[in-house]
Amino acid sequence: MKVSSSVLACCCLLIQVFGMMLFIRGFFPAPVRSQSRKSTSAQIPPEPATAGASSNWTTHPPPLFKKVVIFLIDALRQDFVYGPKGKEHMPYLTQLLEKGTTHSFIAKATAPTVTMPRIKALMTGSIPGFMDVVMNLNSHELLDDNVIWQAKQAGKRIVFYGDDTWIRLFPKHFSEYDGTTSFFVSDYTEVDNNVTRHLDDILRRNDWDMLILHYLGLDHIGHLTGPHSHLVGPKLLEMDTVLRKISIALMSQEEDISVPSLIVLCGDHGMSETGSHGGSSEEEVQTPLVLISSAFEKKGTSKLPEIVQQTDIAPTLAISLGLPISQNSLGMLLPQTVEHKSMREQLRFFHLNGHQLCMLLKQNLEAYEKDDGVELFRKAEKSHGNWIKLYLEGNTSETLTNLGKKVLKQYLEALKNLSSSLGKQIAEYDIYSMSIGAVIALEILFLLLLSIPSALSSQAHFDVPLSSPLFSLLFYMMCLVLSAIHVIVCTSSEKVCFFCSISWALALGIMMFISALSCIVLSTLGKMLAKSQCHNKKQDSTFSGWSELDLLLLIGTLGHVLSMGASSFIEEEHQTWYFLTNTLCLALAQEMCRKYFLVKKVNLLDSAQDEESKNEGLYMDKIYDTHKKEMKEQTIPLLLQFAKHYEKWIALLSPWAILIICRLLRTLNQTGIQWIHRPDFGHWLTSSEHKAELSFLVAVCLIMIFILIQGRCSFISKVALAFGLLGVYCYRAAIGHVLYPWSKNSNSLSQGITEARFVYIFVLGILFTGTKDLLKSQVIYTDPRTKSVGLWEVYSGFILLAALLYRPHNLVVLVFCLLMQTTLSMFIWNLLKHDAAQITIMHYWFGQAFFFFQGNSNTISTVDISAGFVGLESYVELPAIFLTMFATYSGPLLWAIHLLWYLSSETNRFSTTVAHGCYCYAVIRSIPVTVYIILVTAFRYHLFIWSVFSPKLLYEAIHLFISAGVCVMFTAVDKNQISKSEN
Repeated sequence: MKVSSSVLACCCLLIQVFGMMLFIRGFFPAPVRSQSRKSTSAQIPPEPATAGASSNWTTHPPPLFKKVVIFLIDALRQDFVYGPKGKEHMPYLTQLLEKGTTHSFIAKATAPTVTMPRIKALMTGSIPGFMDVVMNLNSHELLDDNVIWQAKQAGKRIVFYGDDTWIRLFPKHFSEYDGTTSFFVSDYTEVDNNVTRHLDDILRRNDWDMLILHYLGLDHIGHLTGPHSHLVGPKLLEMDTVLRKISIALMSQEEDISVPSLIVLCGDHGMSETGSHGGSSEEEVQTPLVLISSAFEKKGTSKLPEIVQQTDIAPTLAISLGLPISQNSLGMLLPQTVEHKSMREQLRFFHLNGHQLCMLLKQNLEAYEKDDGVELFRKAEKSHGNWIKLYLEGNTSETLTNLGKKVLKQYLEALKNLSSSLGKQIAEYDIYSMSIGAVIALEILFLLLLSIPSALSSQAHFDVPLSSPLFSLLFYMMCLVLSAIHVIVCTSSEKVCFFCSISWALALGIMMFISALSCIVLSTLGKMLAKSQCHNKKQDSTFSGWSELDLLLLIGTLGHVLSMGASSFIEEEHQTWYFLTNTLCLALAQEMCRKYFLVKKVNLLDSAQDEESKNEGLYMDKIYDTHKKEMKEQTIPLLLQFAKHYEKWIALLSPWAILIICRLLRTLNQTGIQWIHRPDFGHWLTSSEHKAELSFLVAVCLIMIFILIQGRCSFISKVALAFGLLGVYCYRAAIGHVLYPWSKNSNSLSQGITEARFVYIFVLGILFTGTKDLLKSQVIYTDPRTKSVGLWEVYSGFILLAALLYRPHNLVVLVFCLLMQTTLSMFIWNLLKHDAAQITIMHYWFGQAFFFFQGNSNTISTVDISAGFVGLESYVELPAIFLTMFATYSGPLLWAIHLLWYLSSETNRFSTTVAHGCYCYAVIRSIPVTVYIILVTAFRYHLFIWSVFSPKLLYEAIHLFISAGVCVMFTAVDKNQISKSEN
């Protein structure tokens, strides 16, 4: 069956998306789980005792504190409390830290540092899976054993105010609550006022046991303006005032000092230097943890805070409230919390914690008895029994005290080892599901590579050998072998496997599909080898005909793929793309010089070549005539005459101009890991002192965008574009990013919802107009210019959407993107006669470079989630996901759409250009995805697997999904595939 190259590329990428999803499902492991769902009082072990002594303490210890307040400030970095900002803007907390009854720590979170996984870690003591980053946008009820459930079962009244993620995770657990959405990041005042307004009433009452306050304003300020914004100081002062109010109210209510109250001040995660979070930098994972209670001794001297794990908070809260420790907790009780209690009580607390960790390790590790932590715990438990015997005998000598301290030390060492051993169990992968996904990706890559000669031929089609898998013995043999493997793995494996959990019919269908793909690949390889034996000479001449630019594009693409095997190259991937694009500009400059200088010298010696040069000159004149027709209605005649008269020098200078633009863009946004904390031009522009400069720059950029893209649009689209860009400026002024020309300051700020929706109307209008022209050109075979105009209007609609969603200083990136595309299409690609494959790879390279020019990186913390809520009054899942994804990947996407427009405009000369471009785009995306799947499988036990390789895998998966959508657009526009599929 013959199919067009574009159809083949589209189908291959869609299949590879399925393989990637299956691989990701197996790669990101499920967290350590206990077989018993919830802890109960019946599972509490008795106090250790030796022979001849028996303890009557078999129940759970009573609560240490009468009331517990969890004061959680979202995105609270540790230096906001312990650094200069804390001393300046949080005076009451600073006084408590220096002289008050507090214990201060630095709680270290694990990646991913986003809110929902961190709440899970705080309440369960477990380390959530990395896929919780995706689930963070749609939180479901938490079914694992947790502190909230235990408190509810114990009859405690829990009151909550703040981030409604808690309400989704713990429905029907709170006796009183009021939630605010955490996703509307443009608001940093109402979200906190909605929490504080309840405080006076709840603090006067005495009918609650646990109060949870989750403040969001600081996190929203970080997303909007970064950690060094002038808004951070007032917000910290506001939080300090709230803390003072809570502390004074609780102290005034403490009638019985033996059962005091506890305030837990903490953050769920930190904040990167760009104001976001999700990665594993120190600023994101280190959060302050301050325990405040009158039960603690007053500090004499200020000590440096001790570093603990965020998972340690859950068992500490459980013991503080007199609850069983959560079954899935990996944390250890903070000793400072119980040091004011008697030695017997302290030992009892640590024994309960150690027993819970041993039980969890037993259910997740077969040879758990040989674990160092278990052996240390057994030794400590035996010493604890000896201590109990002495204690029950009434021994009060120094021997009892020293033995108690020794046992306490043994318990702490055992707990550290047990917690470490459990943490290692998290890296248990579903190898079977990963293997199936990797095999599908590899088969698709081999099929794409083997199909290159046919797919990039003048006919641009591929003859899919469907008869080989359906009527070959190999196909049925492979089906039987794969089915047997599936049965053996799913019946013998003790671990939960996702691929084994699906229905057997679906699994058998996937096995047959894999077998069919294998037969198609082998059949294609056989035909290719047979042809190569007959045409050896022709193939040699074809290879020798490769130009220097072809070799550069091939070596650069493969070099980037191989570089993903090093964690440092992934962290600083932007450097790779900056180097490749700069090298490409130099290569284009060399080709231009050769075209205008070197070729002419040779032509003097060769008359035949001189004739070819004349034809080439005629071809160049024809190109400019074509451009003149296209630009007739959009460009002033003076500019046309200038471009025609100085065409040679403009063409020679074009690569150097692009090189200068790339260098300027590098200074706009620092990215990567090593230098992201350094100031850049974007920081200077977005500072409050330079709002006037930013306003001027935004206005100039919006005017430039209109000039550069309005020319090829219809009159209606031009009007819509002008009003849309005006709406973009009004939106930025409404939320306070820029100033109106007639106002010096923006005191009256709004959320900009009306202005943003005003822009959305014009975006949809332009997209609708462009889509209508495309459908007209596909259904009714009218003038080819209709398709070109339709594609350009679709492209213009996405440009307008990007202008709305980009951070204001990044409009410079958008303008330079348009300038580079205009320069390349007018003065380089046509003049140098580059083919579709070369142009596609160049578009891909520049698209990748512009991904990093925006300030993106391979860490989740650089994702600008505020773009997902432009124009929304509340969180709406699908629009928020789409807008965030578009804003993040707008660089590669806009270059891909421009590629489609450019290649479709070339169909006057080559009808297969779009098909060739689509196929090359699929190949250039399939190679890095497949290789990276193999690399992360090999590096799954690497030290940086969760901090570096895993986020990159998510980025590659989403990019692959978007690339599949791009190929669908190519296939829909490609008229060549219609005729080929009919043959």
